[in-house]
Amino acid sequence: MSTFTDFGGKTTAIAAFPTPFPDLGPAQQTHGQPDFQFDADWFHPDLLQKYDRPIPRYTSYPPATELKAEFDPQGFEQAIAQGNHHQRPLSLYVHVPFCDRPCYFCGCNVIITQQRDRATRPYLKALERHIEVMAQGVDRQRPVTQLHWGGGTPNYLDLGEMEQLWTMLSRRFSFAPGAECSIEVNPRLVTREMILHLRQLGFNRISFGIQDFDPRVQAAVNRVQPEAMLFQAMDWIREAGFDSVNVDLIYGLPYQTPATFQRTIEKTLHLDPNRIAVFNFAYVPWMKPIQRRINADALPSPAAKLEMFHTTIDQLQQGGYRFIGMDHFAKPTDELAIAQSQGKLHRNFQGYTTQGDAELLGFGVTAISMFQDVYTQNAKGLQAFYRAVDQGVMPLERGVRLSQDDQIRRTLIQELMCHFYLSKAKIARCYGLDFDAYFARELRDLWPLQGDGLLQVSPTEITVTPIGRLLIRNIAAVFDPYLRHRQQGQFSQSL
Repeated sequence: MSTFTDFGGKTTAIAAFPTPFPDLGPAQQTHGQPDFQFDADWFHPDLLQKYDRPIPRYTSYPPATELKAEFDPQGFEQAIAQGNHHQRPLSLYVHVPFCDRPCYFCGCNVIITQQRDRATRPYLKALERHIEVMAQGVDRQRPVTQLHWGGGTPNYLDLGEMEQLWTMLSRRFSFAPGAECSIEVNPRLVTREMILHLRQLGFNRISFGIQDFDPRVQAAVNRVQPEAMLFQAMDWIREAGFDSVNVDLIYGLPYQTPATFQRTIEKTLHLDPNRIAVFNFAYVPWMKPIQRRINADALPSPAAKLEMFHTTIDQLQQGGYRFIGMDHFAKPTDELAIAQSQGKLHRNFQGYTTQGDAELLGFGVTAISMFQDVYTQNAKGLQAFYRAVDQGVMPLERGVRLSQDDQIRRTLIQELMCHFYLSKAKIARCYGLDFDAYFARELRDLWPLQGDGLLQVSPTEITVTPIGRLLIRNIAAVFDPYLRHRQQGQFSQSL
């Protein structure tokens, strides 16, 4: 055992821990298809509809639904101490929850208010205290290789507040040269001055939501942003010299048709972003009451949604984008595509990432932190968050400590989700187990999926087929024992 000083100056005993997030080697280079292109002949609507059911997105394993209120906060402190000992790099996430108006499709944790000063001033004050308390326990030598501001609407903050928040972080953490610094912005609140200011602060990546170019669809979901506004925002981003631009689209919104969404894809290609995320709209009004404002009768049918998804893959591939997986596309020169071709792509609570070794620290309400064997989530309510940071303690509301079995399954699921291939021998060697014996039940449960052509299981490996790539969440779910006891309504449909 070793001892390390943590937040309150007290010492915590921890056991020596192996290398985090084991690197199983370049599976994609050896067995995958770096230049993979999805062929139209591989798209089977009947099969896709058969497997279209609520399943976790597996940005983490176990999923966030397994975080519990009974979590011991000392586990968080021990996780920080372990990371200090191993000098693991850091990824910082800051949640800015405020929006000035609701988007009816939204599934994020947001607070709707137009009283900006009354919202942002106390929140930034609390964020500063939260950052201070967190930074006290983190070794300053640990490099920050990734930063992301999400929301809500991070550019709900004004220019001075953005600079204030950036300074809070840069004074207390050591940013590595060339760190990936990204921010989500709402194009309706963007100005040229703001975009140039963000680049000057140090942001080198930016993301904004389009969802759909069609005015009728925009009006139906309360997200009206004219086409000219979106192209103007992109012009300013290019002028500022951002390294990478991501845009988000959503299919399955009211009044969308395959023809109208095809036009949205065409216009998106004209924007020429580096990455494109095309999400399936999850209509869950029992979980997100704001969605009750959507006319459910105007939602496209499952068959129409599948056609949109099919056409989107074809259009984006023809437009020069690589289908990374699930709902993400990137240019071949983008870091995501390169990392996948080299077998180095990973997933965390922010989705696909190249920062596989970094531990994630989450600041602000609802933000999630992700360590080798601990996940935590901050308080969801503003007042609970404020009370905790005023008292100088971590504002943790839920958490989970991962068992050895959790970590084994996390590695396996990540390999499948990122590279569509799994070497049984590498898992066995990494964790000292007999793969076929350990996963005997799962291998039996894979038989029907193999019979439907989703994957191939051999004595040495599991290889996902092209049609299986579209249903990778279903394949990953076979290895998720928690799913047998969860309510399916907690998750979005797999397609």
